[in-house]
Amino acid sequence: MSYFEKKFSRRKMIKFMVIGATFPIVNSIVDQAQAAKASKGLMKYRDEPNGEEQCSNCMQFVPGKTPETKGECKVVEGSVSPQGWCTAYAKKT
Repeated sequence: MSYFEKKFSRRKMIKFMVIGATFPIVNSIVDQAQAAKASKGLMKYRDEPNGEEQCSNCMQFVPGKTPETKGECKVVEGSVSPQGWCTAYAKKT
């Protein structure tokens, strides 16, 4: 048995091909799961605060260019108001 045959056995090559073919599939599934956001209706989003709770105080809120402009949310799809509120509210620490 030559050095090449010892180093690259059929079993090793098949394992390499299976792992190589599986990795992109798993990677795309993970990307899709992370990219999915909930609708405003599902999260009961509204443009008014709930007492002291509002999007600008939430850890999920990504602010806009200025404090008054709408920003984005890590959980809710679309733009959200800094004075808005939804059920995904989590106070910043």
